[in-house]
Amino acid sequence: MKVILTETIESLGTVGEEVNVAKGYARNYLIPQKKAVSATPANRKMIERQRAEFEQKLAAERTRAEAMAKTIHGAACTIVAKVSEGDKLYGSVSTRDIAEQLKAQGFDVDKRMVMLSEPIKTLGSYIVPIRLSSDISPEITVKVVPEQEA
Repeated sequence: MKVILTETIESLGTVGEEVNVAKGYARNYLIPQKKAVSATPANRKMIERQRAEFEQKLAAERTRAEAMAKTIHGAACTIVAKVSEGDKLYGSVSTRDIAEQLKAQGFDVDKRMVMLSEPIKTLGSYIVPIRLSSDISPEITVKVVPEQEA
């Protein structure tokens, strides 16, 4: 089923793009959530009229993401964790922990923005990318230290 996206969905496409999806996905999720509309001639005309507004919104988001990337690039956060012998963590450092630490430093970062391939389970210093938009991903340094040193 062809639909026109009314908001950017990472796995599908950007605003205003016409994509082909499964009927159930369109009827049960995209259309009720107002993330897409059916690809009818009337809806195509409506989207064309709104395209300038969409492009302005995308440009504003991009400039906001670029400004945030300049401030967050090279930032460092230290996470204190309990460790056992052999410098292994009792738990692990997840995207949520990193996002909370960045929020405490004044950065508006959601845990879904932290691109951690797998949770950190040992002490050390790690480079972690933060995805602010589809093509803007500044890197931060995450340092995991034992509880005694902090």
